[in-house]
Amino acid sequence: MAKQNVAEQFVDILVRAGVRRLYGVVGDSLNPVVDAVRRNAAIDWIHVRHEETAAFAAGAEAQVTGKLAACAGSCGPGNLHLINGLYDAHRSMAPVLALASHIPSSEIGLGYFQETHPDRLFQECSHYSELISSPKQMPRLLQTAIQHAVGQSGVSVVSLPGDIAAEPAPDKPLESALVTSRPTVRPGDAELDRLVEMIDKAGRVTLFCGSGTAGAHAEVMQFAGRIKSPVGHALRGKEWIQYDNPYDVGMSGLLGYGAAYEATHECDLLILLGTDFPYNAFLPDDVQIAQIDVRPEVLGRRSRLDLAVWGDVRETLRCLIPRVREKTDRRFLDKMLKKHADALEGVVKAYTRKVEKHVPIHPEYVAAVLDEVAADDAVFTVDTGMCNVWAARYISPNGRRRIIGSFSHGSMANALPMAIGAQFTDRRRQVVSLSGDGGFSMLMGDFLTLVQYDLPVKVVLFNNSSLGMVELEMLVAGLPSYGTANTNPDFAAVARACGAHGVRVEKPKQLAGALKDAFRHKGPALVDIVTDPNALSIPPKISKEMVTGFALSASKMVLDGGVGRMVQMARSNLRNVPRP
Repeated sequence: MAKQNVAEQFVDILVRAGVRRLYGVVGDSLNPVVDAVRRNAAIDWIHVRHEETAAFAAGAEAQVTGKLAACAGSCGPGNLHLINGLYDAHRSMAPVLALASHIPSSEIGLGYFQETHPDRLFQECSHYSELISSPKQMPRLLQTAIQHAVGQSGVSVVSLPGDIAAEPAPDKPLESALVTSRPTVRPGDAELDRLVEMIDKAGRVTLFCGSGTAGAHAEVMQFAGRIKSPVGHALRGKEWIQYDNPYDVGMSGLLGYGAAYEATHECDLLILLGTDFPYNAFLPDDVQIAQIDVRPEVLGRRSRLDLAVWGDVRETLRCLIPRVREKTDRRFLDKMLKKHADALEGVVKAYTRKVEKHVPIHPEYVAAVLDEVAADDAVFTVDTGMCNVWAARYISPNGRRRIIGSFSHGSMANALPMAIGAQFTDRRRQVVSLSGDGGFSMLMGDFLTLVQYDLPVKVVLFNNSSLGMVELEMLVAGLPSYGTANTNPDFAAVARACGAHGVRVEKPKQLAGALKDAFRHKGPALVDIVTDPNALSIPPKISKEMVTGFALSASKMVLDGGVGRMVQMARSNLRNVPRP
């Protein structure tokens, strides 16, 4: 039996860790690894057109499956292209292993062709970034990288010179057990006792939830019912906490709606559950605040805390629920539910008034129709920019749908690459990319990846021929829009030229039929929808401080909402409020 080389051993370890795909672009320093993948039936090489796509796709796969995913780039420029997608995966807490292949080991440090130092370059967007300089290092170093990515929920980068990858591996080492899942973390009794005391003393408690509530929906609902608490959420908490929630008061932040802002500011005690909500201008500074998070490094970095609790949300709530005294006074909860319903009633007309006849098409209307016709278990990937607004306000979670975007890193062009990674996990599941024309055109080459692999991703393109969010930022600064206009082709014709289903929609009455036809199509499809560039959005509460670094405008052309089917849930919840 032929002796393994280092690349083959590397690939074997990835397979043992559960990796089933390696996204990347081939190149000379990667050739030994790509060839090892070719000869291993348990893993596939996914050839994308840009390494940035590879990293975004791996990050999305990791978020959908909760398991380790992997990507690779060749030496120098090849692996440099990974960096933006790796930043996003790292900030999204997606376990990703990136292989940065390297120049010949004997040339490192001598200004060789395409030389960079990837072990240094990726340090800021990873938990672990190291160089393999000897075949004897590889098994232990790769295992350490995997355990960092899985154990700390983020990125690890392994730099591997091509010549070392081709060398014979040392005698097969003893196979060490690999960490492939994370444990639960329970707070100490002292912290639990202190939090119980704070909750029992507080007359009005509000819960504000982030992505750390994933898997804890039942516990959050039980806890909120016990202490009669309104429940608000950040954008990354939407998919986990908004559905089947009789205590829902909406979303706070720059894309916010409803009564979440009031609920967080009018309570006696605010409990932050699994959220590293970045916009501290939306958080109160005159109420007691407790924060529960599995990541101790985020405790207190957004607001002053009266109590920091280190633990994962589900396990912490399981400990708290039997300990806290059940509250009987619902007045604060009912007041917030009423405010929430009133707030939604006030803006729902923004997408129901004559939108069926409005040309160019209101993007709110597009998102509302999309929400209606998409599958109940669809995965939505969302471009940064105005698509974030429409997804936040119109896509209805139900416990089975997923909503994934660059919500922490805020990168353009993420939706299509993320859809690729999401679709590879299950070809039968509907995956919908909510793309803006700016983001889509930035990495448009990877639409060819959909065609090459016959991936049935559906691209719903919000085409307003502009960088709409940037225009808003300019308005905020009192500047005229400049450099934001896009001269676009007929994207549907481009899709058809690539060999995919493509249709262009310019009138509202065409929309539902076009989306349904695209969803019925068995392969990749693109629906190019010409939308109104004047449809903008502002949050329900604005201060000067909130404007910084984000697109807000008090212009008369701003539409302040539209909230899709959320108003129905608010009305339903309001029926539970006792009448005097």
